[in-house]
Amino acid sequence: MRLLWFNLATDADDPILGFTTRWIEAMARRAEFIHVITMRAGRYELPENVRVYSVGKEKGYSEPRRAVEFYRHLFRVLREDRIDACFSHMIPIFTVMAAPILKAKGIPIVTWYAHPSLTWTLKLAHHLSDRMVTSLETTYPYRKDKLVVIGQAIDTDLFASDGTPPEEPPIILCVGRLSPVKDHPTLLRAAALLRERWGKPFRVVILGGPAGPKDEPYVRSLHRLVEELDLKDIISFHPPVPQKDLPGWYRRCTVYVNLTPTGSGDKVALEAMACGKPSIVANEGFRKTLGRWTPHLLFRHGDPEDLAHKLAILLTMDIHERAVMGEQLRKAVLKQHSLERLTDNLVGIFRALQER
Repeated sequence: MRLLWFNLATDADDPILGFTTRWIEAMARRAEFIHVITMRAGRYELPENVRVYSVGKEKGYSEPRRAVEFYRHLFRVLREDRIDACFSHMIPIFTVMAAPILKAKGIPIVTWYAHPSLTWTLKLAHHLSDRMVTSLETTYPYRKDKLVVIGQAIDTDLFASDGTPPEEPPIILCVGRLSPVKDHPTLLRAAALLRERWGKPFRVVILGGPAGPKDEPYVRSLHRLVEELDLKDIISFHPPVPQKDLPGWYRRCTVYVNLTPTGSGDKVALEAMACGKPSIVANEGFRKTLGRWTPHLLFRHGDPEDLAHKLAILLTMDIHERAVMGEQLRKAVLKQHSLERLTDNLVGIFRALQER
Protein backbone atom coordinates (compact mmCIF):
# COMPACT_ATOMS: atom_id res chain seq x y z
CA MET A 1 0.00 0.00 0.00
CA ARG A 2 1.34 3.42 -1.02
CA LEU A 3 -0.09 6.33 0.96
CA LEU A 4 -0.36 10.08 0.66
CA TRP A 5 -0.45 11.67 4.14
CA PHE A 6 -1.42 15.28 4.89
CA ASN A 7 -0.07 16.59 8.20
CA LEU A 8 -0.47 19.83 10.15
CA ALA A 9 3.05 19.58 11.58
CA THR A 10 5.81 17.00 11.23
CA ASP A 11 8.19 17.77 14.07
CA ALA A 12 9.18 15.31 16.80
CA ASP A 13 9.98 18.20 19.16
CA ASP A 14 6.58 19.88 18.87
CA PRO A 15 5.00 19.62 22.37
CA ILE A 16 1.49 19.34 20.92
CA LEU A 17 1.87 17.63 17.53
CA GLY A 18 5.13 15.73 17.99
CA PHE A 19 3.18 12.47 18.34
CA THR A 20 2.33 12.48 14.62
CA THR A 21 5.88 11.41 13.74
CA ARG A 22 5.30 8.20 15.75
CA TRP A 23 2.01 7.67 13.92
CA ILE A 24 3.82 7.92 10.57
CA GLU A 25 6.59 5.63 11.79
CA ALA A 26 4.04 3.01 12.93
CA MET A 27 2.12 3.19 9.66
CA ALA A 28 5.37 2.93 7.68
CA ARG A 29 5.74 -0.60 9.05
CA ARG A 30 2.43 -1.47 7.37
CA ALA A 31 2.85 0.47 4.11
CA GLU A 32 5.13 0.13 1.12
CA PHE A 33 5.73 3.90 0.98
CA ILE A 34 4.31 7.09 2.55
CA HIS A 35 4.50 10.58 1.03
CA VAL A 36 3.87 13.23 3.73
CA ILE A 37 2.85 16.74 2.69
CA THR A 38 3.00 18.87 5.84
CA MET A 39 2.09 22.46 6.64
CA ARG A 40 5.19 22.78 8.81
CA ALA A 41 8.30 20.64 9.24
CA GLY A 42 10.85 20.49 12.04
CA ARG A 43 13.08 17.73 13.35
CA TYR A 44 12.08 14.19 12.47
CA GLU A 45 13.71 10.80 12.01
CA LEU A 46 11.49 8.59 9.89
CA PRO A 47 12.00 5.26 8.07
CA GLU A 48 13.46 5.17 4.58
CA ASN A 49 10.06 4.45 3.05
CA VAL A 50 8.77 7.88 4.16
CA ARG A 51 9.40 11.16 2.34
CA VAL A 52 8.37 14.53 3.80
CA TYR A 53 7.51 17.64 1.77
CA SER A 54 6.81 20.92 3.59
CA VAL A 55 4.70 23.73 2.17
CA GLY A 56 6.92 26.11 4.11
CA LYS A 57 5.11 27.57 7.10
CA GLU A 58 8.30 27.12 9.15
CA LYS A 59 10.06 29.31 6.55
CA GLY A 60 7.49 32.08 6.90
CA TYR A 61 5.87 31.51 3.51
CA SER A 62 2.63 33.42 2.92
CA GLU A 63 -0.67 31.58 2.47
CA PRO A 64 -0.66 32.01 -1.35
CA ARG A 65 2.94 30.76 -1.49
CA ARG A 66 2.03 27.75 0.70
CA ALA A 67 -0.89 26.92 -1.61
CA VAL A 68 1.47 26.94 -4.61
CA GLU A 69 3.92 24.71 -2.72
CA PHE A 70 1.12 22.32 -1.75
CA TYR A 71 0.04 21.79 -5.36
CA ARG A 72 3.64 21.56 -6.54
CA HIS A 73 4.30 18.71 -4.09
CA LEU A 74 0.93 17.05 -4.75
CA PHE A 75 1.36 16.96 -8.51
CA ARG A 76 4.93 15.73 -8.16
CA VAL A 77 3.86 12.82 -5.93
CA LEU A 78 0.98 11.87 -8.23
CA ARG A 79 3.18 12.13 -11.30
CA GLU A 80 5.99 10.00 -9.90
CA ASP A 81 4.11 7.39 -7.87
CA ARG A 82 0.93 5.31 -7.70
CA ILE A 83 -1.09 6.28 -4.61
CA ASP A 84 -3.60 3.84 -3.11
CA ALA A 85 -5.17 6.08 -0.45
CA CYS A 86 -4.87 9.50 1.19
CA PHE A 87 -4.96 10.18 4.95
CA SER A 88 -5.46 13.77 6.09
CA HIS A 89 -4.67 14.38 9.77
CA MET A 90 -6.26 17.45 11.42
CA ILE A 91 -5.91 19.59 8.31
CA PRO A 92 -9.26 19.62 6.48
CA ILE A 93 -8.13 22.48 4.23
CA PHE A 94 -5.65 20.09 2.56
CA THR A 95 -8.51 17.61 2.07
CA VAL A 96 -10.56 20.31 0.35
CA MET A 97 -7.68 21.49 -1.83
CA ALA A 98 -6.68 18.01 -2.98
CA ALA A 99 -10.09 16.31 -3.28
CA PRO A 100 -10.97 17.24 -6.88
CA ILE A 101 -7.61 15.92 -8.12
CA LEU A 102 -7.63 12.78 -5.98
CA LYS A 103 -11.24 11.93 -6.86
CA ALA A 104 -10.45 12.28 -10.55
CA LYS A 105 -7.75 9.64 -10.05
CA GLY A 106 -9.97 7.38 -7.96
CA ILE A 107 -7.87 7.80 -4.78
CA PRO A 108 -9.98 7.44 -1.60
CA ILE A 109 -9.64 10.11 1.11
CA VAL A 110 -9.81 9.47 4.87
CA THR A 111 -9.81 12.60 7.06
CA TRP A 112 -9.04 12.61 10.80
CA TYR A 113 -10.69 15.30 12.91
CA ALA A 114 -10.96 15.44 16.71
CA HIS A 115 -11.92 18.92 17.90
CA PRO A 116 -15.16 20.65 19.02
CA SER A 117 -14.80 23.48 16.47
CA LEU A 118 -17.18 23.12 13.52
CA THR A 119 -15.99 25.15 10.54
CA TRP A 120 -17.10 25.44 6.92
CA THR A 121 -13.80 23.81 5.96
CA LEU A 122 -14.62 20.75 8.05
CA LYS A 123 -18.14 20.53 6.59
CA LEU A 124 -16.73 20.63 3.07
CA ALA A 125 -13.98 18.14 3.94
CA HIS A 126 -16.65 15.80 5.35
CA HIS A 127 -18.57 15.81 2.08
CA LEU A 128 -15.41 15.36 -0.02
CA SER A 129 -13.94 12.54 2.11
CA ASP A 130 -14.80 8.88 1.74
CA ARG A 131 -14.48 8.37 5.51
CA MET A 132 -14.07 10.63 8.54
CA VAL A 133 -12.22 9.18 11.53
CA THR A 134 -11.83 10.41 15.10
CA SER A 135 -10.67 9.31 18.54
CA LEU A 136 -14.00 9.41 20.44
CA GLU A 137 -17.52 9.84 19.11
CA THR A 138 -17.88 13.02 21.20
CA THR A 139 -14.84 14.64 19.53
CA TYR A 140 -16.44 14.92 16.10
CA PRO A 141 -18.85 17.89 15.87
CA TYR A 142 -20.55 17.18 12.54
CA ARG A 143 -22.65 14.50 10.87
CA LYS A 144 -21.95 10.86 11.72
CA ASP A 145 -22.85 9.28 8.35
CA LYS A 146 -19.19 8.79 7.32
CA LEU A 147 -17.67 8.63 10.81
CA VAL A 148 -15.57 5.77 12.16
CA VAL A 149 -14.27 5.98 15.75
CA ILE A 150 -10.76 4.46 15.81
CA GLY A 151 -9.23 5.51 19.16
CA GLN A 152 -6.57 8.05 20.07
CA ALA A 153 -3.37 6.11 19.15
CA ILE A 154 -1.28 6.37 22.31
CA ASP A 155 2.28 5.06 22.02
CA THR A 156 1.98 2.65 24.94
CA ASP A 157 5.65 1.67 24.69
CA LEU A 158 6.71 5.27 25.33
CA PHE A 159 3.90 6.03 27.78
CA ALA A 160 4.29 3.28 30.37
CA SER A 161 5.24 2.87 34.01
CA ASP A 162 8.88 2.09 34.75
CA GLY A 163 8.44 1.45 38.48
CA THR A 164 9.30 5.03 39.49
CA PRO A 165 7.41 5.79 42.72
CA PRO A 166 5.38 9.02 42.79
CA GLU A 167 7.02 11.95 44.55
CA GLU A 168 6.22 13.14 48.05
CA PRO A 169 4.49 15.40 48.80
CA PRO A 170 2.12 14.21 46.08
CA ILE A 171 2.03 16.00 42.73
CA ILE A 172 -1.23 16.83 40.99
CA LEU A 173 -0.22 17.20 37.34
CA CYS A 174 -1.91 19.06 34.49
CA VAL A 175 -0.37 19.01 30.99
CA GLY A 176 -1.37 21.03 27.93
CA ARG A 177 -1.35 24.44 26.37
CA LEU A 178 -2.35 27.43 28.49
CA SER A 179 -5.59 28.40 26.78
CA PRO A 180 -9.06 29.30 28.13
CA VAL A 181 -10.61 26.05 26.86
CA LYS A 182 -8.30 24.15 29.24
CA ASP A 183 -10.09 25.75 32.23
CA HIS A 184 -7.09 26.01 34.59
CA PRO A 185 -8.93 28.40 37.00
CA THR A 186 -11.10 25.47 38.11
CA LEU A 187 -7.96 23.55 39.09
CA LEU A 188 -6.53 26.55 40.98
CA ARG A 189 -9.77 27.05 42.92
CA ALA A 190 -9.99 23.32 43.63
CA ALA A 191 -6.41 23.43 44.97
CA ALA A 192 -7.39 26.22 47.36
CA LEU A 193 -10.34 24.16 48.61
CA LEU A 194 -8.19 21.02 48.92
CA ARG A 195 -5.62 22.91 51.00
CA GLU A 196 -8.34 23.97 53.44
CA ARG A 197 -10.05 20.59 53.71
CA TRP A 198 -7.31 18.00 53.34
CA GLY A 199 -4.72 19.74 55.46
CA LYS A 200 -1.71 17.83 54.11
CA PRO A 201 1.06 19.06 51.82
CA PHE A 202 0.71 18.63 48.05
CA ARG A 203 1.88 20.31 44.87
CA VAL A 204 0.13 21.25 41.64
CA VAL A 205 2.34 21.27 38.54
CA ILE A 206 0.98 22.92 35.38
CA LEU A 207 3.10 21.92 32.40
CA GLY A 208 2.58 23.87 29.19
CA GLY A 209 2.64 27.25 27.52
CA PRO A 210 0.41 29.57 25.51
CA ALA A 211 -0.38 28.58 21.92
CA GLY A 212 0.34 32.14 20.78
CA PRO A 213 0.14 35.84 21.71
CA LYS A 214 -3.66 35.68 21.97
CA ASP A 215 -3.31 33.44 25.06
CA GLU A 216 -0.91 35.72 26.92
CA PRO A 217 -3.69 37.63 28.77
CA TYR A 218 -5.07 34.27 29.93
CA VAL A 219 -1.66 33.24 31.27
CA ARG A 220 -1.36 36.52 33.18
CA SER A 221 -4.84 35.97 34.64
CA LEU A 222 -3.75 32.56 35.95
CA HIS A 223 -0.76 34.04 37.74
CA ARG A 224 -3.00 36.74 39.24
CA LEU A 225 -5.41 34.08 40.48
CA VAL A 226 -2.53 32.19 42.11
CA GLU A 227 -1.65 35.41 43.96
CA GLU A 228 -5.27 36.08 44.98
CA LEU A 229 -5.71 32.54 46.33
CA ASP A 230 -2.29 32.62 48.02
CA LEU A 231 -1.17 29.44 46.27
CA LYS A 232 2.40 30.46 45.42
CA ASP A 233 3.85 27.65 47.55
CA ILE A 234 1.59 25.03 45.96
CA ILE A 235 1.24 25.93 42.27
CA SER A 236 4.18 25.84 39.86
CA PHE A 237 4.20 26.53 36.12
CA HIS A 238 6.66 24.76 33.83
CA PRO A 239 7.25 25.26 30.10
CA PRO A 240 6.14 22.62 27.59
CA VAL A 241 8.50 19.72 26.94
CA PRO A 242 8.98 17.38 23.95
CA GLN A 243 6.88 14.23 23.88
CA LYS A 244 9.81 12.02 24.83
CA ASP A 245 10.13 13.86 28.18
CA LEU A 246 6.45 13.65 29.15
CA PRO A 247 6.47 10.09 30.56
CA GLY A 248 8.90 11.17 33.30
CA TRP A 249 6.43 13.81 34.48
CA TYR A 250 3.49 11.40 34.45
CA ARG A 251 5.49 8.88 36.50
CA ARG A 252 6.35 11.48 39.15
CA CYS A 253 2.76 12.52 39.81
CA THR A 254 0.16 10.84 42.03
CA VAL A 255 -2.89 12.15 40.16
CA TYR A 256 -3.36 13.65 36.73
CA VAL A 257 -6.10 16.24 36.04
CA ASN A 258 -7.60 17.19 32.69
CA LEU A 259 -10.15 20.00 32.69
CA THR A 260 -11.32 20.33 29.09
CA PRO A 261 -15.03 19.79 28.44
CA THR A 262 -16.76 17.09 26.44
CA GLY A 263 -15.97 17.47 22.74
CA SER A 264 -12.21 17.39 22.98
CA GLY A 265 -10.11 14.21 22.81
CA ASP A 266 -7.17 15.62 24.81
CA LYS A 267 -4.84 12.64 24.47
CA VAL A 268 -2.70 13.77 27.44
CA ALA A 269 -5.28 12.25 29.80
CA LEU A 270 -4.85 8.92 28.01
CA GLU A 271 -1.05 9.25 28.09
CA ALA A 272 -1.23 9.59 31.88
CA MET A 273 -3.52 6.55 32.11
CA ALA A 274 -1.10 4.58 29.93
CA CYS A 275 1.56 5.39 32.53
CA GLY A 276 -0.71 3.85 35.17
CA LYS A 277 -1.89 7.13 36.70
CA PRO A 278 -5.42 7.90 37.93
CA SER A 279 -6.69 10.67 35.66
CA ILE A 280 -9.52 12.93 36.75
CA VAL A 281 -11.34 14.31 33.70
CA ALA A 282 -14.32 16.53 32.86
CA ASN A 283 -14.89 14.91 29.46
CA GLU A 284 -17.91 12.59 29.19
CA GLY A 285 -16.29 10.98 26.16
CA PHE A 286 -13.86 9.11 28.45
CA ARG A 287 -16.59 7.12 30.27
CA LYS A 288 -15.87 3.93 28.36
CA THR A 289 -12.14 4.17 29.09
CA LEU A 290 -12.66 4.95 32.78
CA GLY A 291 -15.01 2.00 33.17
CA ARG A 292 -15.78 1.10 36.79
CA TRP A 293 -13.70 4.05 37.99
CA THR A 294 -15.95 6.66 36.34
CA PRO A 295 -17.58 7.80 39.64
CA HIS A 296 -14.10 8.45 41.09
CA LEU A 297 -12.54 10.11 38.03
CA LEU A 298 -15.24 12.05 36.13
CA PHE A 299 -16.03 15.46 37.62
CA ARG A 300 -18.50 18.17 36.62
CA HIS A 301 -16.83 20.54 34.20
CA GLY A 302 -16.04 23.93 35.74
CA ASP A 303 -16.93 22.78 39.27
CA PRO A 304 -14.00 23.25 41.68
CA GLU A 305 -16.00 21.80 44.57
CA ASP A 306 -16.53 18.50 42.77
CA LEU A 307 -12.91 18.42 41.59
CA ALA A 308 -11.55 19.11 45.09
CA HIS A 309 -13.79 16.35 46.50
CA LYS A 310 -12.53 13.77 43.99
CA LEU A 311 -8.91 14.84 44.45
CA ALA A 312 -9.23 14.40 48.22
CA ILE A 313 -10.65 10.89 47.78
CA LEU A 314 -7.82 9.86 45.45
CA LEU A 315 -5.07 11.35 47.60
CA THR A 316 -6.36 9.59 50.73
CA MET A 317 -6.95 6.30 48.89
CA ASP A 318 -4.81 3.30 49.84
CA ILE A 319 -1.69 3.21 47.65
CA HIS A 320 -2.45 -0.35 46.54
CA GLU A 321 -6.00 0.58 45.48
CA ARG A 322 -4.58 3.49 43.45
CA ALA A 323 -2.14 1.05 41.84
CA VAL A 324 -4.98 -1.30 40.87
CA MET A 325 -6.88 1.65 39.40
CA GLY A 326 -3.80 2.68 37.40
CA GLU A 327 -3.25 -0.86 36.07
CA GLN A 328 -6.86 -1.15 34.92
CA LEU A 329 -6.75 2.25 33.24
CA ARG A 330 -3.61 1.26 31.34
CA LYS A 331 -5.30 -1.95 30.17
CA ALA A 332 -8.26 0.12 28.91
CA VAL A 333 -5.92 2.41 26.95
CA LEU A 334 -4.13 -0.63 25.46
CA LYS A 335 -7.46 -2.08 24.35
CA GLN A 336 -9.16 1.07 23.09
CA HIS A 337 -6.49 3.66 22.26
CA SER A 338 -3.16 2.04 21.41
CA LEU A 339 -1.10 3.08 18.41
CA GLU A 340 -1.25 -0.50 17.13
CA ARG A 341 -5.06 -0.44 17.25
CA LEU A 342 -5.14 2.79 15.25
CA THR A 343 -2.86 1.47 12.50
CA ASP A 344 -4.93 -1.74 12.30
CA ASN A 345 -8.10 0.31 11.97
CA LEU A 346 -6.67 2.65 9.33
CA VAL A 347 -5.27 -0.19 7.24
CA GLY A 348 -8.67 -1.91 7.38
CA ILE A 349 -10.43 1.28 6.26
CA PHE A 350 -7.97 1.89 3.41
CA ARG A 351 -8.34 -1.68 2.14
CA ALA A 352 -12.13 -1.61 2.34
CA LEU A 353 -12.20 1.61 0.31
CA GLN A 354 -9.83 0.17 -2.28
CA GLU A 355 -12.07 -2.87 -2.72
CA ARG A 356 -15.27 -0.90 -3.34
